[in-house]
Amino acid sequence: MDEQTPPTLERDGFLLTRLDDLVQACRGGSLYYLTFGLACCAVEMIHAAAARYDLDRFSMIPRASPRQADLMIISGTLTHKMAPALRRIYDQMAEPRYVISMGSCANGGGYYHHSYSVVRGCDRIVPVDVFVPGCPPTAEALLYGILQLQRRIRTREVHSR
Repeated sequence: MDEQTPPTLERDGFLLTRLDDLVQACRGGSLYYLTFGLACCAVEMIHAAAARYDLDRFSMIPRASPRQADLMIISGTLTHKMAPALRRIYDQMAEPRYVISMGSCANGGGYYHHSYSVVRGCDRIVPVDVFVPGCPPTAEALLYGILQLQRRIRTREVHSR
């Protein structure tokens, strides 16, 4: 056996890795998401969790409590009246916490961009890790955004806050 080849589980019966890599893989592979559906995009978020796309395949479990969730999916139009509640719920989430902004209204105000009551992007209230575009974004787009977030978590490209 060559000393340059790393040990493998199939050949040698054991596997070497760093603890940080193992923790990041576990974090990325078991996201508990908090649904924060504000408008019509919430239907597409529910569609992604339903039987056809089934977010459970990716070890993603919906949670109703912010204290048990580590991912917040913001979907829909965020108003100035709802912004303090969003921030309060975000602050109640345990570290590390991640945010996906879903839909053009959550990303930048959407069609209601010039309205006095609409926040022009939820990233003005909470830090966002992944933006999912579209009006309404499809369930496939949300699934792709979740996969991008998992990739970023595993490679440690998510910034600490």
